[in-house]
Amino acid sequence: MSQMTTTSLTVNGKRQTVTAHPDTPLLWVLREHIKLTGTKFGCGVGQCGACTVHIDGQAAFSCLRPISTLEGANVITIEGLSKDSNHPLQKAWVAEQAPQCGYCQSGQIMRAAALLKDNPRPTREQIVEHMSTNICRCGTYPRIVRAIERVVKEG
Repeated sequence: MSQMTTTSLTVNGKRQTVTAHPDTPLLWVLREHIKLTGTKFGCGVGQCGACTVHIDGQAAFSCLRPISTLEGANVITIEGLSKDSNHPLQKAWVAEQAPQCGYCQSGQIMRAAALLKDNPRPTREQIVEHMSTNICRCGTYPRIVRAIERVVKEG
């Protein structure tokens, strides 16, 4: 039997204790152990951004972070961004009709939230550069950029 580890971390403001194999990615802990399914599996190798969450205030690919490295960490998922889906980015996403299939959108929104936390007034070029780590297979990039620009404009 493989070795298991117990890790305590805070997810969306709630203290969680999880027992899993030390190499289990945070993505699977969120989805399978904690039952938060807003964070999506895309590629599993940190190249698409669908699994983006915030770990200790920074955007991170949850598919690359083993649970054993997250003792005491503070994790925010799309479910924790807003209690009622009323975050300015979520509202702008709807207003700009950013999602098409919607699969990548939780990761896109989490990446955008990290940008705006660090830089509340980014230029269009800064938005495009920051968001370049997240792939949208439907190609809704112009709508995603417009949604972020809407939040910047509306403050």
